[in-house]
Amino acid sequence: MGTARPAGLSLTRVAATGALVAATALTGCSGTDHDAGPEPSAPSSSEATGEATDEAAPPADDSTPDPTAGVARPTTAAEAARRLVAADRAISHRTTPARELVRAARQQQLAYRALGDHPEWDAAVLAAVPPSVRGVVRSNLEARRELRAMHVVLSDTLPAWRIVRPAPAERLLRYYQRAERAYGIEWEYLAAVNLVETGMGRIRGTSTAGARGPMQFLPSTWARWGRGDIDDPADAIMAAARYLAHDGGARPGGLDAALYRYNNSRHYVRAITLLGQVMERRPRAFYGYYHWDVYYLTSRGDVRLPVGYDQDRPVPVTRWLAAHPQE
Repeated sequence: MGTARPAGLSLTRVAATGALVAATALTGCSGTDHDAGPEPSAPSSSEATGEATDEAAPPADDSTPDPTAGVARPTTAAEAARRLVAADRAISHRTTPARELVRAARQQQLAYRALGDHPEWDAAVLAAVPPSVRGVVRSNLEARRELRAMHVVLSDTLPAWRIVRPAPAERLLRYYQRAERAYGIEWEYLAAVNLVETGMGRIRGTSTAGARGPMQFLPSTWARWGRGDIDDPADAIMAAARYLAHDGGARPGGLDAALYRYNNSRHYVRAITLLGQVMERRPRAFYGYYHWDVYYLTSRGDVRLPVGYDQDRPVPVTRWLAAHPQE
């Protein structure tokens, strides 16, 4: 995108979703439709320099016990700080085994969700973590609170969604990078949108406004900006970059306004920007976010929706919790 890059992090239109937000309903790509314009040339294989391969950060082995078993929310500021430091260390190293990476991501996510509910812990946590981690912690905390601010009325039901495994991390990374080369929207911000909208493709469902797909496009918007399959991550990510670029997102200082047209919420713009900035400073933060689970914020608190959750109609949260106790 060039010089000035935004700073912020957020989510939603009339409803929100994602492993990050854990909210009430999927968001969607809003705003007035524009003419799509010409499609840029497809990147050649020689342009793949710098792209990772699917060999990095493989998924955990499903045949072995859950690597996140026993991980719970921290109950003190000191515990939250320790977990964030340990998780950051694990996520930052390429040699961290896949199972340990998944566990670290769960510890990290739950620590941030706990901190979002305990602003009185902020000073102690920021003082306890090393300076090299402090800025990342602060940005993630701000992002969490921006997203939480979007939800005033909490639901008594869980959504009619299906939770699936996302595409492999390295494949998604290639899609973001390809879209960046085509349209100039930095991959970190495309990843942040994908995370906040659908937990990087974990959530299959339609928003209250009718948006769908991993980047949450309204059918009318997809008709102008989409090419291919609205539910395909490669096509959806490219369409999101195309849409954001048309609205000035690739120009210096233009991403905030483009994100606002994508989802009309200042909280959303702030949150996406903050998450994108974290990945700019620490690219491997992407692998932590990639392994974050889908949590849904209800009148009964956070409810984790695991892979395999499949409801064709809203279900009372009390009924779900009775059959699926939370960790």
